[in-house]
Amino acid sequence: MDKVELLSPAGDLERLKVTLLYGADAVYIGGQNYSLRANASNFSLDEIREGCSFAHKLGKRVHLTLNIVFHNEDMAEVEKYIRDVVDCGIDAFIVSDPFIISYIKTNYPQVEVHLSTQNSTSNYKAIEFFQKEGVDRVVLARELSKKQIAEIVKKSKVDIEVFIHGAMCTCFSGRCALSNYVTNRDANRGGCAQVCRFTFKNGNEKDFTMALKDMNMAEYISDLIEIGVKSFKVEGRMRSLYYLATVIGAYREIIDGYYNNSLTEEKMAILEERLNRVANRETSTHYFEKEADYTDQYYSGRSEVSNQDYLGQVIEYKDSLLKFYERNYFEVGDLVEVFTPSGEHINFVVNELFDEDMNPVDVARHPDNIYYLKMNSDVKIPEYSMIKIIKRK
Repeated sequence: MDKVELLSPAGDLERLKVTLLYGADAVYIGGQNYSLRANASNFSLDEIREGCSFAHKLGKRVHLTLNIVFHNEDMAEVEKYIRDVVDCGIDAFIVSDPFIISYIKTNYPQVEVHLSTQNSTSNYKAIEFFQKEGVDRVVLARELSKKQIAEIVKKSKVDIEVFIHGAMCTCFSGRCALSNYVTNRDANRGGCAQVCRFTFKNGNEKDFTMALKDMNMAEYISDLIEIGVKSFKVEGRMRSLYYLATVIGAYREIIDGYYNNSLTEEKMAILEERLNRVANRETSTHYFEKEADYTDQYYSGRSEVSNQDYLGQVIEYKDSLLKFYERNYFEVGDLVEVFTPSGEHINFVVNELFDEDMNPVDVARHPDNIYYLKMNSDVKIPEYSMIKIIKRK
């Protein structure tokens, strides 16, 4: 049995490397044209080439989003752009426009075409149609139940991909005009202002919001594998390195644990706690078990607290000294954890802390500065390992 693919977002080259190192089988990225995350850093052609080279050396894949709603003015350069990114080595396009599907399959049959969730595909007959057009995979709408997904998989001859984690659209994915109407920023052309998360005044009553809670399908990964889903997609090209490392690392352990029968209830509880702790919004399974209702949504305000657990990103570990970029305040005496791309988790109390010039300090309080921690570990701690707080002293 082939393992299900774990597909991670990557908003820039560093995120691409981190998520692949932490266990993603593939990444999806946006170029500097035709992508639905215009506010992400996105990738130049040189960065796409470097990212593909990095992924392929690991035996992994790169998918490129080309999924805006195309207008006439977008068509002049798109064929050249497709040629250029194919030359860079991408493995698949994520698209929604019928012409783009036809053009890629006619001219670049070696590259897969995946139908974007922007198409809101919700039934097997639509998938039959797109299969005839040459689509290799369909990313389903996020508004489907377990029963609906199972029927689609059973009746489809192309691979099926579903979202398992991250932000949800209040409207059907790909069918929202709120941003364009309220702010003149077109959500379907990369400019979503996330109007669904605005707080609206409601006279003398409580403020009103229509924002949905985030998706978290961790406890249903085994169900989705047994249904026959081929790819699990995590949302978040603009999320932090720490968030992506934590989420991808957790799902890597869940998926591997399913296949090797090592996923105990105790282990699952630890992994779900990691996922819940890294989030800044509440989570839900939304439509998977039942029709979504008020419990899956924020109606009268919400709390989004910036996560302060992330303390630093490791640069190197040598001679019992951990060199790192600091991200959030912490002190000598705090209990911290270092976790690595290979899945190691090492807890210890900070007893010795030094600034960049190796002067002893009691507190790390300057984000992006270099600090050193004294620790003793036989475990290899490579670059891109992360440090997080467990307990303040």
